[in-house]
Formats: sequence, C-alpha cells, structure tokens
Amino acid sequence: MEPIRTFAQLTSYLRSLDRRRKVAVVYANDEHTEYAITRALEEGFADLLMIGDSSIKEKYTKLSEYPDRVEFIHITDQDEAAREAVRIVREGGADVIMKGLINTDNLLHAVLDKEKGILPKGQVLTHLSAMQTPGYDKMLFFSDAAVIPRPTLQQRIEMIWYAIRACHNFGIDEPKIALIHCTEKVSAKFPHSLDYVNIVELCEAGEFGSTIIDGPLDVRTACERDSGNIKGIVSPINGEADVLIFPNIESANAFYKSMSLFAKADTAGVLQGPIAPVVLPSRSDSGLSKYYSLALACLMCK
Repeated sequence: MEPIRTFAQLTSYLRSLDRRRKVAVVYANDEHTEYAITRALEEGFADLLMIGDSSIKEKYTKLSEYPDRVEFIHITDQDEAAREAVRIVREGGADVIMKGLINTDNLLHAVLDKEKGILPKGQVLTHLSAMQTPGYDKMLFFSDAAVIPRPTLQQRIEMIWYAIRACHNFGIDEPKIALIHCTEKVSAKFPHSLDYVNIVELCEAGEFGSTIIDGPLDVRTACERDSGNIKGIVSPINGEADVLIFPNIESANAFYKSMSLFAKADTAGVLQGPIAPVVLPSRSDSGLSKYYSLALACLMCK
C-alpha cells in the first residue's frame, strides 16, 4: 500500500477496507464526542455501542438514522459503564474503547484492573500521537505525551515497537525514528541520552527489523534536513523522521500542545498496550481531533 500521509488519506483508506469496527463509547455526553462518532458512522468505518445514559438518543438524533449500526446499553453509573465497556472488549464484543465525558482515571481504573482489565501482564501502557501539520509533508508520530512520566529503557523500547507497528499500518515499511533531546550530545547529566545509545546499538544489531533509529537529535535536525547540514550532523534520519521519541512526558506534552495551538496541527492519540486501542482524548480536544483519534484507533486494530 502507498503510505498514508494525511488524515484525509487515512479516512479514505478506512472506507476502502469496507469493514466497520465496533466502538464501545463510554458516556458520550459532549458535543465533541458526538461529532467524532457521528462522522465515523457517516464515513462507514465504525459501528457504535453506546454505554451510558440512553437518554442520549433524544439529544443526538443523528444516531437514530443508523438503527442497524448503533446499540445502546443503559447504565447511569460511570464506573459501571467503564467496567462494562472493558468486559465487552475483553470478551471480543468490541474492537475499540472511546472515552466520552467520563473522568480519565475512572476509565483507566477499569482498563488496568488486574483481574478484569484489558492490559495483559507485562505489557506497557503508553500513549501514541499522530500529527499532521502544514510544515511537514507527511504524518508524524510521537510518544509519550500523556502516560509515562520518565520512561525506563525497557518502556522506551516498547514505545518504539508500538510506533513501528503504527507506521507499518500507515504503509511506512522502514520507519525513521528519532530519539529526541535538547542537543545531539550524549551526557551522563541526561540519563535518557545514555539509553538512546543503547537503543541505537540494538537497532544496528537488527533488533527492530527494517527500522532506522538515531539519536540524540533535536526536533529540528530530526525533521529538517537543512538544520542537520548547517550543524554538520550526519544522521540516517536525514531530517525525515516518521517518529519522535521524547525523553519525558513534559517535553512530549509541551510539543503536542504547542503544535496544536500555534501551528494549528491536526492531532490524534491512542493508548497502546491494552488488547484493544483506547481513545482517551482530553476534554478540551476538538471534535475533529477526537474523530481523527477514533480513525487512528480503528486502523490500529486491523
């Protein structure tokens, strides 16, 4: 397949598959979630299982136009609704979980339940974002802007594996992954830069298959060839990164929010690690961002 370079191409590709994913939507009581799920219905790549107060049918009349593709489970308690969504996914009744107007902690409590949750033992829970911005000619993935404060070496390796799989789903056969730092120099003052050396060595030894990994690099040298040339930096990334792995949650989150606000980038995000993708948007995310996140999740579970 040709690489998917924009969110419009992602939607088009999902339509071409002619295969709908069942999405368990937990407490979709806000207009931005309504926009996302309604558009997914109209585009034809999702069926909905609405878990929460079923009076939403009167509020979101558009859903009634798809009686064969929308089901309702009436549960007024949000914690119980979250547990029911997780149970359904665990038993194979849905492919994706999407958060509506429910507290993130409440939903994650159900997802991470050691006995009845959907995160397999030993798996790393992490957040993967995708971004489309006018200043870059392809999709850009990055981790972790929402879950892991200070990734360990092993957590960083798992984050890379999730990103590689995402790139493959987007038709990128040989992902270019940049390990991000404030400089290109390795220093014991920044332990993550020492981890980067280990990760690059693993990549060169073939640990990650057909993947290019380099770092430390700053964002400009990772994504702009001229910056690397000016600095005299020779890197196999060559200013064409597909993935940015950030050193910590602060830097990734600041990048995410800054690009959304000032560069007007379109963004999507999904939790990786559970047996099914979990769309866990911020309450302040736009309807379009939630829609793109849902589309990303539907592709990731193919």
